[in-house]
Amino acid sequence: MPLESLLPLFHRLDREHFDGTLAPQGRSLVAVRWSDGRMNRTAGLYRSGRQRDGTPLCEIVLSRPVLEPLPREATLGTLCHEMIHAWIDRVLGVREVHGPHFRARMARINAAQSAFEVSLRHCYPVPVSAVRWIARCPSCGVTAPYRRRVRGVACRLCCDRLHGGQWHASCQLVFEPGGA
Repeated sequence: MPLESLLPLFHRLDREHFDGTLAPQGRSLVAVRWSDGRMNRTAGLYRSGRQRDGTPLCEIVLSRPVLEPLPREATLGTLCHEMIHAWIDRVLGVREVHGPHFRARMARINAAQSAFEVSLRHCYPVPVSAVRWIARCPSCGVTAPYRRRVRGVACRLCCDRLHGGQWHASCQLVFEPGGA
């Protein structure tokens, strides 16, 4: 499905489920945008804080690669999920992730409509990307995919089992190209 503009959806959901508190007098407290294509492991995120230059940062970013092939309901549910995070942070001024405020608002939104569902975790298919590196433990032979080589990392199971939980060079992972 082609991606639609997020700002009109944001304002509609704000009026319907947040009493307009995320955009008082039509001025959004949060920037809303699609990812540039690099965000491919999660459907969306809310972040706030400061940018490198010290200016305030408060935005919702939705994943283009994850949500583009899915129905519109996935975009609505993800956007609303991130809006709950923004509402808790910007309106309530509370620091929580998926705590009682989040769960209460999520339940209220889900009870008020049936066009989409807000959930704690999505179960959308994530695009598979080629594995760049395979790390192999020389002691037990277990392998794990990695996006980049990591120096000095060892197999935790072997370190626990063979060396009392202490890092040991005999358990240091060996990295091999994964065919990316």
